[in-house]
Amino acid sequence: MTTPDTIQGSSFQNDSSHEENSAQENYRGVWDGRIGFGRKAALLVVDFMQGYVLKESPLYAPGVVEAVANMPPLLDAARQSGTPVIHTNILYHAPDQIDGGIWVKKSPVMRAMVAGNPFAEFCTEVVPHSTEPVITKQYASAFFGTSLASMLVAMGVDTIIVTGCSTSGCIRATAVDGLQYGFRVMVVRDCVGDRHPDPHEANLFDIDSKYGDVIDRQAAIDHLLGG
Repeated sequence: MTTPDTIQGSSFQNDSSHEENSAQENYRGVWDGRIGFGRKAALLVVDFMQGYVLKESPLYAPGVVEAVANMPPLLDAARQSGTPVIHTNILYHAPDQIDGGIWVKKSPVMRAMVAGNPFAEFCTEVVPHSTEPVITKQYASAFFGTSLASMLVAMGVDTIIVTGCSTSGCIRATAVDGLQYGFRVMVVRDCVGDRHPDPHEANLFDIDSKYGDVIDRQAAIDHLLGG
């Protein structure tokens, strides 16, 4: 008799010993390395736009509201220490958002990200200073189709401190690409957010296991200020 555990020749055993292993225990010694900070860091603020914090927006995400509220001390530390601060936003060409390609077909909620729509404006707590570059992107990763990697290399940056939203989308994609471009990736747990805690925690777990280090805000501030 064929069971779910034997379909396609699977040898997986659905026994209690498997269920009792926590993810942390299962990954220990295999996917739990730490990379740490390098010589020079930049603070990357990914897509903290009003559409994620206004309740009337379909993109509204309570976890992003909390993450935005946690940002000012970290931004202050970066600016005080002379650490480069780079912001990203998502912006499409109206009226058809053709530069959004398949993504806006898969997720048409993103079509709101056009010039003039209040949802596409930066959150007031993290408005870029005039000296801080803003990279406009059309897809999840801050690196895909942008000049971010070459900008970081030109500045001598080897570490990116990643903040923003959403954890399961643009933050994860940026962390994966950051690693693949050769940067040390540090994701600040309390300065990233999502619309639901389950994907938020699951993706932080994956990032911390395979693509970078997940740290708290105070650890990032201490590093930037030499604490």
